[in-house]
Amino acid sequence: MKKLLGFLFSLSFLSAAYSEEIATLERSDSIPEESVASSSDSYFEGYVQALIDMHFFEYKIVAVVKDHEVYLSNLPKNQLTAKSIISFVRDMPGVKSVKVVDDISPQDVAEREKYVFRPQVKGVWFPQTTELFLPLLANPRQVIYSIGYRGGDKVCGRQAIPVALGDDFPIFRWLNVGGSNGDLQIGIETGIWSVFDIHVKGQNICGGTELVNTDYYVGFPLSYAINKWAFKTRIYHISSHLGDEFLVNHPGYDRKNPSFEVIDLFVSFQATSIFRLYGGAGYILHSDHTFPMKKCYFEYGSEARFGGQKLYFHKLYGNWVAAAHFRSWQVLHFKFDMTTILGYEWSKLQGVGRKMRLLAEYHKGFSVEGQFFKKHTSYGSFRLAYGF
Repeated sequence: MKKLLGFLFSLSFLSAAYSEEIATLERSDSIPEESVASSSDSYFEGYVQALIDMHFFEYKIVAVVKDHEVYLSNLPKNQLTAKSIISFVRDMPGVKSVKVVDDISPQDVAEREKYVFRPQVKGVWFPQTTELFLPLLANPRQVIYSIGYRGGDKVCGRQAIPVALGDDFPIFRWLNVGGSNGDLQIGIETGIWSVFDIHVKGQNICGGTELVNTDYYVGFPLSYAINKWAFKTRIYHISSHLGDEFLVNHPGYDRKNPSFEVIDLFVSFQATSIFRLYGGAGYILHSDHTFPMKKCYFEYGSEARFGGQKLYFHKLYGNWVAAAHFRSWQVLHFKFDMTTILGYEWSKLQGVGRKMRLLAEYHKGFSVEGQFFKKHTSYGSFRLAYGF
């Protein structure tokens, strides 16, 4: 684990070799400066508005340009998204400054309508820019694509390969909902988590790697975001299945059916541009009689993103991530359970879109793998992950 952490830190120093300054990579980095620097205000205003609508068309943002100073009105109430939009405009070539105003004067509105046409929308189908409720990076059951190596797990194998296939599919996002004018989104989440024991001790009838367990998940999340706050409620189902090789190697093993349906609610607060806090509670609506689950659980944690820098050579944005996730389930008598991560994250954009992550992870408490849910364990791992 120490070697892995050293490797991650070395990546940060290597990335700095390609960076002249610590900054945020924005979509506007690809705009040629010479094409707009000497343009008139009316031309430049239409250009700025078109770019905003191209990337953020669902938000009805109004841009007015005076002497190449951009005045933005009607920004979304989601502070993280608003900040991303402001940074996007500020980095456009030719922009002297960006100012946020509450409203645009009727004279400016009438003048700009001569050369700017703006479609008005109340929502958007299949939004892909980002999630309203950002993923919980250290949650061992976060839906994501990942593969890794796990060492020291006495439940599923001292040397194991965990694999995850999962994604969040946003279906529709409503804009300016309610008196607070936040954004509301409904979607579908699906996930599969499997763990393979690559160094089987004891009899190994089939030989080779042993599939120990696979969990299947489907959820229906409803998310709402306003300023620094985000909320997410969902109804979901999880079912678990022991692997064929595990059952062959353990004849007569008492197989249970740990499947259950849950409703939960989580709240997230972006305390600063670096730190995020979150917490939530769930209630188990139903569980299979062969593996009864007591009703309540609580989960909470924190995240930090820091050391962000542009990687000019590769046109990427990278930053460090650190997070801790804590679980407290009634079925486990509310005993301590913790997962922590440290890693590096790459993306095309800051705060929006999908990201690649290299993570070092440490877990202490209980197994998260299906029928082994009530067994004590601890392990270290590293993973390569891709997702929101």
